[in-house]
Amino acid sequence: MEKQKVLINGERLKQTIEAFADFGRTENNGVTRLSLSNVDIQVRKHFQSECEKLGMTVVLDDMANMYARLPGTDNDQPPVVVGSHLDSVEKGGRFDGVLGVLAGLEVVRTIVENGMKPRLPIVVANITNEEGARFEPSMMASGVLSGWFDKAAMLQSKDKNGVTFGEALKNSGFAGNEANRLKNATAFLELHIEQGPVLESESLQVGIVEGVVGMVCYEIEVSGDSDHAGTTPMPMRKDALFTTNDLISIIRSRMSKLDSELVYTIGRMNVSPNIHTVIPNKVVFTLEARHYDANVIRQVEEIIEVLPVHFAKEKCKVQIKKLWDRNTVWFDQNLVNLLEQSANHLKYSIKRMLSGAGHDSQFIASYIPTAMIFVPSVKGKSHSEDELTYWKDCENGVNVMLHTVLDLAVDQA
Repeated sequence: MEKQKVLINGERLKQTIEAFADFGRTENNGVTRLSLSNVDIQVRKHFQSECEKLGMTVVLDDMANMYARLPGTDNDQPPVVVGSHLDSVEKGGRFDGVLGVLAGLEVVRTIVENGMKPRLPIVVANITNEEGARFEPSMMASGVLSGWFDKAAMLQSKDKNGVTFGEALKNSGFAGNEANRLKNATAFLELHIEQGPVLESESLQVGIVEGVVGMVCYEIEVSGDSDHAGTTPMPMRKDALFTTNDLISIIRSRMSKLDSELVYTIGRMNVSPNIHTVIPNKVVFTLEARHYDANVIRQVEEIIEVLPVHFAKEKCKVQIKKLWDRNTVWFDQNLVNLLEQSANHLKYSIKRMLSGAGHDSQFIASYIPTAMIFVPSVKGKSHSEDELTYWKDCENGVNVMLHTVLDLAVDQA
């Protein structure tokens, strides 16, 4: 069949997504499939079986990353890799991560059934513990692959039951050899749901992702004194929560003036002693901000870092601690253009965009040419059982992936 006319089997893709969702499906049609849990081990075995049916060889590396390889006629050349992750958050959705792995599976199925002989090997990858929902941090395995995380430290990461990642890895049966790590590739391509509302709100079919935005995260601690809530006059209080409220108002006022595309979140707050009859003596909260421009992130940091000085004359003490940051990651421009070319050939409406969420691709992009595709998320929902991407949108995204892989790995008819 002429390469430019081939398309995936949308109904088969739908059935495959639903079959994989059965591994950890929740009562509300979501998925709980924590990394290296029993259900994750089961879905890994199913994935391996489906790949082997296509004549692929599956190898494992020392972080339990799975690489299913379809040989090419020139096996000495670096492969084209399509991948994402099979693990989920607690009560997550049916599409996050798994769609990117199954995109690769469906691409290979389509190539095999049409009798195409790829010149370059094609690898479908399942990257371990992207979510970090059981073992922190997120994107653990791709972080180790890229040298961003230290493997020895990652092996000591514990879940809520005290089980280390190293123990779970050993017991999973999926610990392979370091020699099998993904070291070189012609391209790494990841299809993912947007996890945001932009594509749907603009009635667009495909997002061509140019990169992942940079971010910074701080922990801010406000310390006062605990006293009786009924007997301490207001002017004599050192109320850490009231001071925190003032501090947050200042943060919002100043950050709102920086840039319309800046997003910032106070995602965690702990109030002590958290008793309704006691004045709070301590509040600890996180503040993260995300933007593609390093200069905007720098301005955010300047706002945060002057807070202790601004509140120096207050009754409560303000301390800040920078937890971590990341720079904006820009994907390979040639691959981004190739994805756009494929989408245009298929006559899909597109938008070039940046990802506000983190993905394995951002780490892998540090040493392999990388790019991503987004498909719409209904109402922007993700990391919840309400997560939904319409079947046709899934199909569209995988067709873009197919045509891009064909351009990279299969000689013209």
